Amino acid sequence: MNQFKDWKTNLDRFFGQDFWGDFDGMMKPAVPAINMYQYDNELLCFVNIPGMNHPKNVDVLVDHSTLTLSGKIEINNRGGHQIKSEIADGAFERSIDLPFPVRHDKVEATYKHGLLVIQLHRYISDSTKQRPITIRHLEDE
Repeated sequence: MNQFKDWKTNLDRFFGQDFWGDFDGMMKPAVPAINMYQYDNELLCFVNIPGMNHPKNVDVLVDHSTLTLSGKIEINNRGGHQIKSEIADGAFERSIDLPFPVRHDKVEATYKHGLLVIQLHRYISDSTKQRPITIRHLEDE
């Protein structure tokens, strides 16, 4: 393991600070894992949050066309030496760009069996509705 650390340090030194950080994000899965489905005027997000005792332990924030999730995944291991780690735990914060702006006043979220389901609705402003355009008649001279 020390050889890997030395190798990483040498790469950082050669290519500039935090060279390895660019690859770190590619190797680690995003937490929490999300599946998102788009319908005409609706988005449905399934968020995998294991070990959450109560939905109050996660914050769901909607700002125009960004969904931000923050909270904590706690896996109570009750002692013992961890020999395998595939389920991410600890504090998390993740922001997701949405394909269209959504209404912040019409968000529905449910949590059951480790799955947070968020239903978002497209924001349609009055300015995007079709309106007839008045044509000015310019008479020939």
